[in-house]
Amino acid sequence: MKAYYRTVIFIAMMLLCQIIVTAQQTEHTMVLYTHYLLYVPVEKPDSGFYPLILFLHGMGERGDDLNLVKKNGPPSFLDDTTGFPFVVVSPQCPPNERWDPYRLLSLLDQVETMVPIDKDRVYITGLSMGGYGTWMLAMAAPGRFAAIAPVCGGGDSTQLEKIKNIPVWVFHGAKDDVVPLSESQRLVNGLKKLGANVKFTVYSEYRHDAWIPAYSNPELYQWFLEHKRATH
Repeated sequence: MKAYYRTVIFIAMMLLCQIIVTAQQTEHTMVLYTHYLLYVPVEKPDSGFYPLILFLHGMGERGDDLNLVKKNGPPSFLDDTTGFPFVVVSPQCPPNERWDPYRLLSLLDQVETMVPIDKDRVYITGLSMGGYGTWMLAMAAPGRFAAIAPVCGGGDSTQLEKIKNIPVWVFHGAKDDVVPLSESQRLVNGLKKLGANVKFTVYSEYRHDAWIPAYSNPELYQWFLEHKRATH
């Protein structure tokens, strides 16, 4: 009988290990973007639907090698964790291109046919070029997102009215010599004038690498989960 229970425990542990492996990021393809990484948590929410983060990388990670996408942001740590509660979609921008909001929306449409997503809990974040992409995508489809977190990016301040109902948490390095702090500051100031829900974190000792403390801050992910898509 003891041997039987040992066998049962061993099989259960092997099955658990297999489940954990499936939580790693997997590679996928679609017509409009050559590659993207997809992370699906081990545990399914009680509702049956996952919150989703769309992560947009920076200019240096463009290409056709998904290992580049794993250099920074959530993709850099997702293969080493099983407790992250979000589905994470991390596309790779083709060489010499910039983020196209309509292609990204098509990508989200595809993922939502593959995985049960809580459409009231879809979030965007990105760094540098991806920070610009975050602002742009939110302005292109403001009714689709629950909250956004652009890191060391910038955008079109004339379009801020479109996203005044979306909670925003902006991150930037005070010593950034690639994308000036003023790029984020003017957007934050514009949102404040509109009465928007906006937070602004400036890392005084960081340059164009504010994503390091931003994405290692667990409060960011808790903040995402506190927000649902606004009703219009």
